[in-house]
Amino acid sequence: MTRKLTAVFAVMAALVLGGLGSSAALAAPQVPVGAGSGILVLKGGSSAAACTLTAIGRSRNGNKLIGITAGHCGTPSQRVYSEVFQNRGQIGTITYSAADLDMAIIEFNGNVGPRRTNRGLTITQIDPRPVQFPTIMCKTGRTTGQTCGVAWASDNKSHFSQMCVIEGDSGAPVTVGSRLVGMVNAYYFTACIGPETGTNIGPIMNRIARTQYGGFRLI
Repeated sequence: MTRKLTAVFAVMAALVLGGLGSSAALAAPQVPVGAGSGILVLKGGSSAAACTLTAIGRSRNGNKLIGITAGHCGTPSQRVYSEVFQNRGQIGTITYSAADLDMAIIEFNGNVGPRRTNRGLTITQIDPRPVQFPTIMCKTGRTTGQTCGVAWASDNKSHFSQMCVIEGDSGAPVTVGSRLVGMVNAYYFTACIGPETGTNIGPIMNRIARTQYGGFRLI
């Protein structure tokens, strides 16, 4: 049995939405966002899904500021907020979601200040090659921070590893050194004990290339 890692909880609507119309919110500095940042995807009312941003970068068509996260975190048109800076207002909108790869694209707005280094993680390149046993992979998640473990197996779509992940880590960047190789999507059986599984970055990059964005490049 696999278990997806979206953490769904109630949020205070006044806290999340309160600053949207104020001059103070408009004058606030940009919200720092980078790989490993915690994000909230509003589901309606006061319900939100907490997930992790895989990466932030630019589109190849139109130079839009976009990000990647797990597909089960949200669907197109749902609003995205920073978990840490909720009172700064909306930072983006999910514009694409694919169940087959369990990946989604977020288009960010002008409130965002993209960070190449975030939470001690710097991603310098995208590596589409499947990671094989016994490589050690690491992830930086919103809930459990950085954890590492051996890669048990990988193919042209998914990987399986012994990294500790729990709810809220969905979308967390999976790295080998400073290379982005995939994202976290789920675990088997028991959190932090059962194997982690996620989508490799190669098929995600190929999919983004077929969307309106024409591709993805790191900041």
